[in-house]
Amino acid sequence: MLPPQPAPSWLIRMVVVTALVGIGAGIGGLVVSAALHGIEHLAYGYSVGTFLDGISQAPPQRRVAVLAIAGVIGGVGWWALRRWGAPIVPVEQSIAGRRMPPLSTVINTGLQVIIVGLGASIGREVAPRELGAAIAGWLSDKAGVTSRERRILVACGAGAGLAAVYNVPLGGALFAVEILLAEISFATALPALATAAIATIVARIDVASTPLYTMPRFDLSPSLFVWAVLASPVFGFTALGFVRLVRLMEGIRPRSWRIVVVMPLVFTAVGLIAIPFPAVLGNGRALGQTAFSALMPIGMIAVLAVIKVLTTTATIGSGAAGGTLTPSLAIGACLGAALGGVWELAWPGGPVAAFAFVAAAAFLASTMRAPFTAIVLVVEFTNQGPALLVPTMLCVAGAVTVSYLLTRWRVTGVA
Repeated sequence: MLPPQPAPSWLIRMVVVTALVGIGAGIGGLVVSAALHGIEHLAYGYSVGTFLDGISQAPPQRRVAVLAIAGVIGGVGWWALRRWGAPIVPVEQSIAGRRMPPLSTVINTGLQVIIVGLGASIGREVAPRELGAAIAGWLSDKAGVTSRERRILVACGAGAGLAAVYNVPLGGALFAVEILLAEISFATALPALATAAIATIVARIDVASTPLYTMPRFDLSPSLFVWAVLASPVFGFTALGFVRLVRLMEGIRPRSWRIVVVMPLVFTAVGLIAIPFPAVLGNGRALGQTAFSALMPIGMIAVLAVIKVLTTTATIGSGAAGGTLTPSLAIGACLGAALGGVWELAWPGGPVAAFAFVAAAAFLASTMRAPFTAIVLVVEFTNQGPALLVPTMLCVAGAVTVSYLLTRWRVTGVA
């Protein structure tokens, strides 16, 4: 007996709602991107070039002053929002069925964009994800879809927001199905692909279609292949340490009026650190490009990785909301460039930037616990060809395995 066929009205409604979710998420990503770039240029007084160019050319005292202002805006803003606004509903809770309060969500995402634009050392990807999820939830409620359909659409809206702001359509779709829904089926894959594609097209009004990071194409070398296998446990171990440190800082961050004092102090300290190390500012793109360019000594790149860990976790510990996607990628790329540079002394044959690429994917996969999404994101971020996929897949598999086993042993009391 054939299964019941979907009614044409249901199909039309789902197609329309899915398309509207993609359009809404694309507009959200477009607004986030435009606002972020405008704030960056205004804060650091540059009109052309990258964010790293802007902060490097700005006077040192300006970096400190801008970060101090970011701390004041963030501290006062989040204190007021958490005191008088409706409680913030994270994307994961919205997927589970809770409604995201519109005004609090917009203010929360706006504060994230402002502090990242001013140079706060934290990821910007949470803001477009929250906007995309909020828009998808509102549209789902208006359309009267089922609870399962709403769950899928909200996750797709969040993934589409990520796709829009970074121009990573496949990565955004995978983020929705692998991480948020943990279900790969026709019911999840089709709307995820459609919404991410539509959002990316809409956001390209402002978001450049060029890769986020610039690096040449590489060929596979025996040196890189062997290194990827041997170094993978290092990235799994260090990524797990970073995740635990982030969780520790989330647990101790101020939740009352103290945020008004703590956040400006922490942000000012980050600004002081940025006087000799400007690449640690922002969401991690500047530091990631530094690693992929491989223009610094490997010792300095390793130092920058450690500093980025400290500034990002301190920013989270100060009470700021934001993500760790691009900071994780940058930290992994720096670790890979440093370790790869040392490996090159013993076995030449692999460009340092290639080591950075492989390590970035492995570290990101371990922090996200999402190997497929991490690999696709790094490929889309860099527009790298398939030549590095085999060592990258092996390194990701080894790193995620180590991270998973260490987590399991700790939970069960073996370690």
